[in-house]
Amino acid sequence: MLDTRPHVAISAHLLAARGATGYRSAGIHTYIAHLLQHLARVDSGLRYTVYTNAQPPIDARIRPARWSTARPLARIAWEQLAQPVALRRDRPDLLHATAFVAPLLSRHPTVVTVYDLSFALFPEYFRGPNQVYLRAVARQSARRARRVIAISDHTRRDVHRLYGVPLDRIDVAYPGVDPRFQPLPREAVEAFRRKHDLPEQFFLHLGTLEPRKNLGRLIEAFALFTNRDVGGHPHARLILVGGKGWMVDDLFAKVKSLGLDDRVTFAGYAPGEDLPLWYNAATAFVYPSTYEGFGIPPLEAMACGTPVIASNAASLPEAVGDAGLTVGPEDVSGYTNAVAALYHSGRSSPGA
Repeated sequence: MLDTRPHVAISAHLLAARGATGYRSAGIHTYIAHLLQHLARVDSGLRYTVYTNAQPPIDARIRPARWSTARPLARIAWEQLAQPVALRRDRPDLLHATAFVAPLLSRHPTVVTVYDLSFALFPEYFRGPNQVYLRAVARQSARRARRVIAISDHTRRDVHRLYGVPLDRIDVAYPGVDPRFQPLPREAVEAFRRKHDLPEQFFLHLGTLEPRKNLGRLIEAFALFTNRDVGGHPHARLILVGGKGWMVDDLFAKVKSLGLDDRVTFAGYAPGEDLPLWYNAATAFVYPSTYEGFGIPPLEAMACGTPVIASNAASLPEAVGDAGLTVGPEDVSGYTNAVAALYHSGRSSPGA
């Protein structure tokens, strides 16, 4: 029987393969994975074709590329050269480009999701072909799209201001939080603490280690907080959880130069199932980023009942609202004072 339901193609080559680690399994991957997981529940009146080399969590026809798209240049070649051919073959009614860009050689109606415009606003924070590609193609993709999906009102306004897309063509769809992010039983949290040899109190940052996360300022603030010479807290700990991005050697050098080797820990990438435990075990979560399209980690931390200190830049006030402490991204003393306030609040060994 001929399936007459409207046909939507979804470009999802930033969906990470199972077992991937680092930035490929973080932010955008998580958003796409949850989008695909919940689409059919929201509207079963559509049929889907998903372009991806991963295994998406959706009942749909899967169209993998003929080559690996894990590397940026390979993915770019697929998006701009192979995808128009795939669209002519599959003839969908609509293409949802889930990460900034649609194929320029195709005239198919499109919806484009834009997470942030950091690559346009802070080009010094990025490197390589992906940054050049986004700066060259994202503007045209957004202008040609029937609708643009932004993940915050701040991103919506950035798309309008920088790309000239009318506000009435840009929809805001805020990210949600997975139900697994919640206060956990004390026994589970304490077992996790013992497994990773975590102190009773520590401050946590979670995310890819890259310049726009503003971790240099956080490390400077933590140095002031722990300074033995001014009656600080030399036993306090800061743990940075996340895969290595770019310019990470600058962070290692700063920790060493400030004499924080025994107080700042780079814990590396953490698998997704461990994230609720990290949040639950922490005294507070600190997120000093200079720019975010939304900022899911602070929301996840709050869902776990963990106090949050976040930057007041870009979209983060939308994510945090009145539920966390917000500090200017360059205000080192402000972060020091916020850390001190939560340290002395005595939160430790959380859990139900």
